[in-house]
Order: sequence, then structure tokens, then C-alpha cells
Amino acid sequence: MRVLVVEDQVDLGDVFRDFLVELGHHPLVVHTAEAALSTLKTERLDAILLDVQLPGMSGLDFLQLRPVRALGVPIVAVSGVVNESQARECLKLGAADFMGKPVQLDRLNEVLTFLEPHAMSRVAELERRPEKRRSTRARLTLPARLCEYNGREHEGTLMEVGVSGMKAHFAASLDTDTIGRAIFTPPDGGPPIEVIAILVRADPDGQAFTFVRLDPRDAERLRDLIRRTPA
Repeated sequence: MRVLVVEDQVDLGDVFRDFLVELGHHPLVVHTAEAALSTLKTERLDAILLDVQLPGMSGLDFLQLRPVRALGVPIVAVSGVVNESQARECLKLGAADFMGKPVQLDRLNEVLTFLEPHAMSRVAELERRPEKRRSTRARLTLPARLCEYNGREHEGTLMEVGVSGMKAHFAASLDTDTIGRAIFTPPDGGPPIEVIAILVRADPDGQAFTFVRLDPRDAERLRDLIRRTPA
């Protein structure tokens, strides 16, 4: 299997890589969730070994990303903070298994052996699956702001929005996988919506972002906006 290892500790990442090679797998090691997200676009993967505690975007945030969930690759979550609530949260978000650190390599081998037939059949399953419709979005024109974590801020225009993401036009040239806090105010008389947004695509007419952990109350506001606004 082609296994993506997302581990911020370089030495531990090397241990996982060497162990996976010994088992006959093909590992790819990255040290951040942001790098993992880029890898999803360029590599065919069969499984992911994901550290939950990562710098920048956490493993929990990564599990919730739309491109990750749509990919359908089995994910084994790993954490140095072992507690029932965190394990339950990872499994709820779609992880196939949860393992505490230090990881028992024999146990990891057992998990990968169990996942291998499921991973190998994923491509055939996706080919049989009917294409899903894109989520409905509202088209509108609103001021928007993007605050990157490095301190840069960009003023722009929101052009369409849904509960999973938005399309906006910012004059600045943004790198793919740019992460920031998107801020805009729907025309419903409520307060501004602030949500973590990741740039997934830059088109000639604007930039497409996916949302991470949109507040349920804001999601309901956007659903109401979509119902009242032509898609």
C-alpha cells in the first residue's frame, strides 16, 4: 500500500517510514497537515497514518476537510495524548482506528493488514459510485476579509458561499493551501461570520476556499441564506 505518514517529529517519521518499507509498503512522510493536503492532490494513496497533535492545522481539523472526507482513504489516528474523548472524536470524524503513542509497531502492522483489502478495493468502489452533486451555494456580492496566520490581511469580495466553503476574489496572489480566517457578514442582520478557510483552487475569476469547523449556528445562517438567494 502507499501510506502517507503525517508526523511532525522527524525521528518518529523516519521510524514509521523504515517500518513500513520493511513490511513491503510504500511510505510518504510529511510533517504538517498542510503538506498532507497538498500530497492528496498529487499522489494516489491507500492509507494515512495521522498524528493528531500537529503544528498549524491539527489532525482533527484535517479529518474534517472536505477533500479528505471525499477521498475515502482509511486513516489511522495517532496521539501522544491518549484519552477516551479524543479517541471517540477521531473515530466520529471518520478515522478507521486510533492508536496511542508510543505506537506498538506490531499493532500497527495488524491494523494495516486489516485495512489493506479495504484500501485495495477503494478505487473500484469509487468507480461504481454515482457522481455526487456539489453542495448548493448562494451567489451574492459581499465584502470579505482574509487574515492569514502570518499576519497578512487581504480585502476582497465574496461571490458565492455555502456551508462547506466559499468563492471570493482577493487582489493578492495567494499560494494554494493558504490558510486564514475568513470574515464576512451575511445580509441577515446578524454578526460577522469568522471561519478558518483553506485555499483549494485559484480560478481566473476568483479563489475557492474550503471551511474548517464552521460554527453550527453560522452553518444554519448560511443554509437560510441559500434558501433565500438564487443558487
